[in-house]
Amino acid sequence: MGLTRESVGRGATDAARWEGTDGMPTVALAGNPNVGKSTVFNALTGMHQHTGNWPGKTVTSAVGYTRSPGGTDYALVDIPGTYSLLAHSAEEEVARNFLCFGGAALTVVVCDATCLERNLNLVLQTIEITERTVVCVNLLDEAGRRGIRVDLSALSERLGVPVVGTTARKKSTLRALLSTLDSVMKTPALCHPQATKYPEAIERAVARVSSVLSDKHIDNVNIKWLSMRLLEGDEPLIREAEHFLGRELLSDPEISLATAEAGEELLGAGIDADAYRDTVVGTLVGRAGEIAAACVHSGKREGRGRDERLDRLLTGKWTAYPLMLLFLGFLFFLTVYAANVPSALLAKGLFALEDLLTDLFVLLDAPAWLHGLFVLGMYRTLAWVVSVMLPPMAIFFPLFTLLEDAGYLPRIAYNLDRPFRACRACGKQALTMCMGFGCNAAGVVGCRIMDSGRERTLAILTNSLVPCNGRFPMMITLLSLFFVGVLGTAGATLSVALLLTCLILLSVLATFAVTWLLSHTLLRGVPASFTLELPPYRRPEIGRVLV
Repeated sequence: MGLTRESVGRGATDAARWEGTDGMPTVALAGNPNVGKSTVFNALTGMHQHTGNWPGKTVTSAVGYTRSPGGTDYALVDIPGTYSLLAHSAEEEVARNFLCFGGAALTVVVCDATCLERNLNLVLQTIEITERTVVCVNLLDEAGRRGIRVDLSALSERLGVPVVGTTARKKSTLRALLSTLDSVMKTPALCHPQATKYPEAIERAVARVSSVLSDKHIDNVNIKWLSMRLLEGDEPLIREAEHFLGRELLSDPEISLATAEAGEELLGAGIDADAYRDTVVGTLVGRAGEIAAACVHSGKREGRGRDERLDRLLTGKWTAYPLMLLFLGFLFFLTVYAANVPSALLAKGLFALEDLLTDLFVLLDAPAWLHGLFVLGMYRTLAWVVSVMLPPMAIFFPLFTLLEDAGYLPRIAYNLDRPFRACRACGKQALTMCMGFGCNAAGVVGCRIMDSGRERTLAILTNSLVPCNGRFPMMITLLSLFFVGVLGTAGATLSVALLLTCLILLSVLATFAVTWLLSHTLLRGVPASFTLELPPYRRPEIGRVLV
């Protein structure tokens, strides 16, 4: 579990490169984190890939299948969310490598209509790699509530690729997206991306390298894009390209000479390696801003004021931590209180079945040791475990997921970023710790979102210090037996919830302490920067969570 050779880099590319099933075209589903990409994937495929209202959720790729209204079957690949194809982390590397070398017939870039300008940066990078791109502008309902209107026709004209507007939670709006995929497959000329114009010095340097690559008959990768990466000196990506193309690039004398001469030409124009990268990124961001200014029209923003008022409470200096503890205690109170009735019903039913099994063993004249082994031993133990542990788990997990669906988990990560940085750890560890409350195994797997090995190790080693959902029933039982057994029902429930909250708080403090100790002894280093997007508050989809 965690990062393996097969999950990132070349291994991820090899694992994800296929042509579909029985000639089925492959469609790559790309996008920034938290734009509803996995929701689109689930709606189209009928699968239940977990969706979360927080960024960095997906690191590996999920595969599903869908059929368009025209009867064409597609294999959809939900690749990790990324802000850029200039990879700096595992999820960005997986996304970039699949788009570049995964062999997808089409690429759908899902964008958030409420912040389209930022999303267009990824769109512009994607159409530099592959012409067959469709832009899906999602969350149009939220944009409408904020008074934001997107001119889809003007956006399509400026990008040179088809643009479809959707509201992923309403499956009916996705039919237009599938129909557009059919149209692009039948008429590739619908996609004629408008190339981004870089400064003249960069364009000349790129043209010099591109002419040599064209002479080498490199047809499987966009020549201009590959030339820009050679000038940038992105060695990991170039090695992936060499593996994909089956030929050397860096060691080829003509390519190496052309790249060196183009680099000298750039230096003569005052553009060194850092300036080159900054100029390329700045040009993309500038063009994204120009397109957004022309295609996005803002009116009265109703939902924004509500979000800001809630954020002042939930992330405020004096209110954030008390409210976090209050929410946690309330969750535990509901869990303990609501679990009493189903637990009693399960126990009654399961032990009634035990009596029937005992009668059956007597009827069969089974020996006492056999009855003791299977009924009084194995079955009775299983009955106690199920009746005591299942109800709290079945209640707490959906409640915790509803908080995630509403957008509160990213606020918890934001609040915990400062103490984690004080421990010389990355704020992303707060996300994996929160995942650990649901399942420690999932929390450990989620550590793949960490950018460095040191931070992944810190997160993995400390994740088990927070109790997972499976340990809550045992803790509730022990607290009830040894601490609050003499109280009445209502008082016992409240006392158990408060004591359990204190235990959770103690586990979080232990996580901080161990992280600080490891960061100052065995795992010293400087924490990586952590950029976290706070998503809008959304109404939880209770039906989806329960299913």
